[in-house]
Amino acid sequence: MSPLPLDRAPNKADWTRISKTFGQELDFRIAKMQSLRERLDSCIGCGCLSLQSCHLYNPQDIQGSQGQGPRLV
Repeated sequence: MSPLPLDRAPNKADWTRISKTFGQELDFRIAKMQSLRERLDSCIGCGCLSLQSCHLYNPQDIQGSQGQGPRLV
């Protein structure tokens, strides 16, 4: 709301500009959340917890170098 004018009441153009900017931010956040969901879906159920792609989540995966499956049960 900080882009709203302080010296007058907001008009339709003000609200349109803010709505567009806010809509773009919402679209960006939705896309990030959908990407996260897709990445999580690819890991859920595998059981290994050390997939190659999981280096994004666990970049120093020492247990992963020992192969798939549980190691610390």
